[in-house]
Amino acid sequence: MGINNEQFFLVRSDVLPESMQKTLDAKALLERGKVDSVHDAVQKVDLSRSAFYKYRDAVFPFQAMVKEKMITLFFHLEDRSGTLSQLLAAVAESGCNILTIHQTIPLQGKANVTLSLNTSGMSQSIEQLLQDFKRLDFIDRVEVVSSGA
Repeated sequence: MGINNEQFFLVRSDVLPESMQKTLDAKALLERGKVDSVHDAVQKVDLSRSAFYKYRDAVFPFQAMVKEKMITLFFHLEDRSGTLSQLLAAVAESGCNILTIHQTIPLQGKANVTLSLNTSGMSQSIEQLLQDFKRLDFIDRVEVVSSGA
């Protein structure tokens, strides 16, 4: 059991729903540089962008999960100058390596940021990392979206 009682399963690819398999195919195209954008990747594998974004942080090749400890975190931040920079500095200080960053357009003084992190270089627990983030005054909320750690 992961954080927030998440469960992980090892599933053969031939029994995955088609949209999950296509998401894996699109991610592989992006990782190998065979396409320039998510739009190109989903078009090439005949998948909707919404399905890709729904599954992209939830399905991973088994080999990727075995070799890396990954966690995806969602942050609700105050929209003020330097907050993303401060967040990224805190991540770097923790020993995590940032794999992906997604930031929404700020609305009503708040911005949402999703970070996928490799936690293999981290010396503290995930729980301690989350507590450290919650202490930062510009973070309103932090949630674990997925965890392979």
